[in-house]
Amino acid sequence: MSGDLVSLKVVVFDIGNVLLRWDPRLLYRKIFSEENQMEWFLSQVCSEAFNRKLDGGAPFAAAIEALVAQFPDFSKEIRAYDERWLETTSGPIPETFAILEELVAEGVPLYAITNFSYEKFEVARCAFELFDRFDGIVVSGAEGVVKPEAPIYRLLLDRYGLDASDCLFIDDSAANVDGARAVGMQGYHYRDPISLRWKLTECGLLCRKSDLNDKGQVLEKR
Repeated sequence: MSGDLVSLKVVVFDIGNVLLRWDPRLLYRKIFSEENQMEWFLSQVCSEAFNRKLDGGAPFAAAIEALVAQFPDFSKEIRAYDERWLETTSGPIPETFAILEELVAEGVPLYAITNFSYEKFEVARCAFELFDRFDGIVVSGAEGVVKPEAPIYRLLLDRYGLDASDCLFIDDSAANVDGARAVGMQGYHYRDPISLRWKLTECGLLCRKSDLNDKGQVLEKR
């Protein structure tokens, strides 16, 4: 095991699609009868750019009304993005939530940096217990800065007194991982729970590889 991996003591998670499944299609497949109509709507109306504004701190109500003014024929569909937001998530991803619980049991300090509307973060935090597992969370919408901009990573380090070299940052976005590496953290580009488990065992943050089967699952102790 390399020296830089041995030094890792803290895990910093992304939330969306690492620990919490989020996809607006979960909602909009209930609203649109045709897939191509839904995809157009999500690329042109309630788009990634629109969601990034919300992640950056734009108030939901004002952003929704501005979008309705721009696309009045889709007012009902746009307002659903706010009124039915909880339907855009199917909840915690079981396999990675299990990993989170094991890290808690191991006593590993856990933090999160998430691109998230501050308003909807509060909705999600009330709905799902996984947020209670963290020692601290930095929410982009509350801070007015988003990943992969360097200030959001430095904010976590400064606020909680963390040394970047002690931290392993996990995100499903390669750009966000690069952002963490730029401030001195170790980074891991998340793809699936099994690979994540192997990475954490390699870093000594979870049980040894010898305690895992070929699917990355923990073997029962006899």
